[in-house]
Amino acid sequence: MTAVWTRAELRWVTGTLRWTRTTAPFPSRFPTSHCLQVQFCTVPPKPVIPSKKPFKVDLVGGKRHSWCTCGYSKKQPFCDGAHKLKAKSFTPLRFFPEKDTTAWLCGCKYTNNPPYCDGTHKQHFIVSAPLHEENDS
Repeated sequence: MTAVWTRAELRWVTGTLRWTRTTAPFPSRFPTSHCLQVQFCTVPPKPVIPSKKPFKVDLVGGKRHSWCTCGYSKKQPFCDGAHKLKAKSFTPLRFFPEKDTTAWLCGCKYTNNPPYCDGTHKQHFIVSAPLHEENDS
């Protein structure tokens, strides 16, 4: 197994596991080699930034809402399932408001009070970061 370090703060471990199948009728005459690629990361993934401002939305009380956590959804701030293809380690945050209300939902995806905006988008690391732009290819 091989270990590859890409950056000091990212710890990627990649490798190849190989084994030979010995359950064949004649294992010495017909060895079958199997190979499995493995990749692990100990650092949680970071979402892309679809907007540097919050979204003002009308929430319906008692209805389930799914807030996008990955940033790839085309229906921001709500999830459209884009994480299933583009960011498999993310899942939407599902929540039920108690009553009908208007709320500001986070657009930068770095809030400390998800799904609600807490002003994190005003911090330097968000202001200086590029916005995610969808490539239609």
